[in-house]
Amino acid sequence: MSIREKTINQDCRYYLGDRPCRFHKREGVKCGDCPHYSPFSFEILIIKLDAAGDVLRTTSILPGLKERYPDSYLTWITREVSLPLFINNPYVDRVLPLEPDGLLCCQAETFDLSINLDTSQLSSTIQYLVKAGEKRGFALNDRGMVSTCNPEAERWLRMSIFDDEKKANQESCQVIMAEIVGNPLPPGEIVLNLSSAEVAQGDSFAKAAGLDRAKPVIGFNTGGGRRWKHKKWTRENTLALARRCAEELDAQLLLYGGPEEEERNAWLMERGEGIFIDTGCDNDLRAFFARLNLCDLLITSDTLALHAAVGLKKKVVALFGPTSASEIELYGRGEKVVSPLPCQCCYRPDCEVKPDCMESITPDMVFKALIFSSKK
Repeated sequence: MSIREKTINQDCRYYLGDRPCRFHKREGVKCGDCPHYSPFSFEILIIKLDAAGDVLRTTSILPGLKERYPDSYLTWITREVSLPLFINNPYVDRVLPLEPDGLLCCQAETFDLSINLDTSQLSSTIQYLVKAGEKRGFALNDRGMVSTCNPEAERWLRMSIFDDEKKANQESCQVIMAEIVGNPLPPGEIVLNLSSAEVAQGDSFAKAAGLDRAKPVIGFNTGGGRRWKHKKWTRENTLALARRCAEELDAQLLLYGGPEEEERNAWLMERGEGIFIDTGCDNDLRAFFARLNLCDLLITSDTLALHAAVGLKKKVVALFGPTSASEIELYGRGEKVVSPLPCQCCYRPDCEVKPDCMESITPDMVFKALIFSSKK
């Protein structure tokens, strides 16, 4: 066996160790003469655990990071539910599930740069334990309290613990995260890429459902996540707006949601009398994205679907009640409809105000935003 045949390129980003890389499986090449050899000299760890929508929008830091460190190998640790978000992501070399393997791998390795963008106790603990030449974002201090690793993270920490500073902020999360990481501004786009097979899957659904894509296709995402139940717009207002879109715009209407929206969407389907095409509430994440890709414009509250639509370069009309509209970046492709109540952006999980912030958003307000956004 020649020296070339004996060579193992352990500094190649495609090296796996426990199994052949994809190029050996596909082409039979070995390390010594592999034309795909891609060495790296700088290792980056990103810690971003919660929630899936926040994980997705944080991918906006990746283009800038790769520009600054072109020879880097990038590892991202997150919860298992968010792993599908990184399929077809060209910037991330490895995604680690949080438990249990990811934690062991993170502690066994030494990184050149470790970035934690969560102020949670768990993610800050991981950052504290990680061995890295430089740390940015947040970590526990020696007393076990969440603290900043660099001065640029101070603003986000203050916004996390002081309601008035959270509400006064006028910059998007993407801008603030880019500052913490040290990326050049403006921030990059959310990274969400569908495969050709996923696009075909969406097209197949559209054909079977009788979707007329010659007409405007407007999506209605009725979910709002679990943490703040008042992020959801009322189903009565949703139905009123949908009828107006169907009658005045001759639009095709796609209805989106997850398992928690099954009853709500069934109510809308029954009373909508044929104006909606139901995309289903039991899709996995990638199938949900493929069907979300069918709409020209999405009407949604502040939830995962919002960030996914932005990542898919869709026009968006986003509705905001208890959460911050300023933190959401639409990249000039949408409009924000913000509750007129003074208590808007309270971040309270429950509310006794009647009508509450989302109930104060009328179908007419959303329709006007929709018309304005569609002309962009």
